[in-house]
Amino acid sequence: MRVDRRGFLQQTTAIALASRLNSLGSKVEAAESASLLSETPRFPIVDAHQHLWDCEVLDLAWIKSSETLNRSFTSRDYLLATEGLPIAKAVYMEVAASDDELAKEAEYAISVAKLDDNPTVAAVIGGRPGTEPFRAYIDRFGKSPYVKGVRRILHKADLTKGFHLGEPFLRDIRLLGEMGLRFDLNVPNDALEEGAKLVDRCPDTPFILNHCGNADLNWYQKPRQDESIERWRRGIAELAQRKHVTCKISGIIARAPSDWTPADLAPVVNHCLDTFGPDRVAFASDWPVCLRGATLRQWVFALQAIVKDRPEPQQRKLWHDNAVRIYGLA
Repeated sequence: MRVDRRGFLQQTTAIALASRLNSLGSKVEAAESASLLSETPRFPIVDAHQHLWDCEVLDLAWIKSSETLNRSFTSRDYLLATEGLPIAKAVYMEVAASDDELAKEAEYAISVAKLDDNPTVAAVIGGRPGTEPFRAYIDRFGKSPYVKGVRRILHKADLTKGFHLGEPFLRDIRLLGEMGLRFDLNVPNDALEEGAKLVDRCPDTPFILNHCGNADLNWYQKPRQDESIERWRRGIAELAQRKHVTCKISGIIARAPSDWTPADLAPVVNHCLDTFGPDRVAFASDWPVCLRGATLRQWVFALQAIVKDRPEPQQRKLWHDNAVRIYGLA
C-alpha cells in the first residue's frame, strides 16, 4: 500500500511548521507562512512534476554550478520536504541526464516508482526524439506501466533551426501518442507559438505544457506595456486552443524575485487557470528546483492562497483529479 501522507496533517501543528519554514531560511516571513498554513488544501495532492536524483547513480553536469542543487535529492528527502502536506502521489520528471546516462536514469525512475515507501508512482523519462536511437530506447522503456511519457527540453537553438518541425522529430512524437504516452512540452516563454505548431502536427499525442509556459515573474516589475508579457499571454492562449494540451501550474517560483509574495505569482497563475480552464491544469512542485525561490511548502501555501476563492470542485481538480487523469494514474 502507498504511503498515506495525510496522517502528517494531524501530527504537525501550524506553529511547528511555521517555525521549521523559518529555520530553513524562508524568503517569506514566518508570520505570513503561519497565516497561509490554514489554507493548506483539504484534498489529497498529486505532485505532477517532481525531480529526484542520486549523485551516486547519475552525474548531472547542470547541478554543479548551483550551491542549492549540487547534491543528491532522493525519495527520503522528498518525504521530508512534503511533511505536513497531503501528498498522495507524485510523478517523477526527467533531470536532463546526458545522452549516455538516459537508460540509467530511466531504470532509476522506474525502480523508485515500483517501491511502496514513497509517493512516486510514475515517471516521465528523458529521451531524444528525433534521433536514430530513440525508437529502440522507447520500445525498451515506454512499455513499462510506470512510464507515462517523455520530455526533451526544446531550446531556442532547436526552435530556430526548425528541429521541432522536422519529420524525424514529428515521427517520434507521433509514436508516443500511438504508444499511449505523452510529451511534456518545455519551450522558452517567447516561443510558445512554435510549440503550438508542433502540437498541431501531432494531433493524437497528449502534450503537457511545463511551468506555466516558463513565465518570468520579473516581467511584473516592469511597465505593464512590456511586450514580453503580451507575447507570453498570446502564446498561452494559442496553446490553450488545442484541446490535447494541458498546463502545469509550476516552475515560476524558481525564478521569483527574492521578496516575492503570493500576489506576485497570481497574475501568471490566474492567466493560465482562466485560459486553459479548470479541467486542463494541474499542480506541480518542480522540487527541488523550486528551492531556488522557495520551499515546496511555501509554493503550496502560496498557490492555495491564490486559488482559495475559486469553487472547491475546481480546486480539487487542480490539486489532484486532473493530474490523475492526465497521466493515467488511477
